Amino acid sequence: MSVHAASDTASCPLSWRLAVHRSWDGPDAVGRRARCRTSEGGHHRPKWQLALEMIDELAALRSRPAVLVADTGYGANAGLRHALEERGLAYALQIKARSGVGRPRTRPLAVLADCAYSSRAIRNYLRHRGIRAVIPQPSDQIGHRRRRGRRGGRPPGFDAEAYKQRNTVERSINRLKQWRGLATRTDKLAIAYQAALHFAAILIWARR
Repeated sequence: MSVHAASDTASCPLSWRLAVHRSWDGPDAVGRRARCRTSEGGHHRPKWQLALEMIDELAALRSRPAVLVADTGYGANAGLRHALEERGLAYALQIKARSGVGRPRTRPLAVLADCAYSSRAIRNYLRHRGIRAVIPQPSDQIGHRRRRGRRGGRPPGFDAEAYKQRNTVERSINRLKQWRGLATRTDKLAIAYQAALHFAAILIWARR
């Protein structure tokens, strides 16, 4: 396996390693290793660890990659992604498409919303579809239920810890609204607004 510096027209290898299969570490593979003249230290290691080792060596030589691109053999590895994020490296890793039977899951496990969406119709809609509602009640609804006493029923469940995650979405929306075109919504075509939204999201991600 190897690490290449690539452009649209050319590719040049910068470093390489011998990736040994795990079966070569067994006692039955001594003769095979001798015939292939592999080094004593050439034992099996996961490819993503070999890739990180080469990336660190290149970074020490001031050849830090601007963007790391890899195929599905690396894209499904969470350990590699975490290691790249710890090193502050931008990456584009291919992932495998879903190959199971049926449509992919599109129904969320929970919906986080502010008190403006705390209506009986919305809660019933989510409950009938098995979606947990993490929506606080406004003060007028709480007071109205208490005035009715027993007829007011029990208050709806509310997960305060899960609701704290909503600020992540709100802060992301506020960052997108720093683009004047997205905040004012002056585009006449929906496809133009969507393209601007994607472009702004890419730039925000690239500046991390």
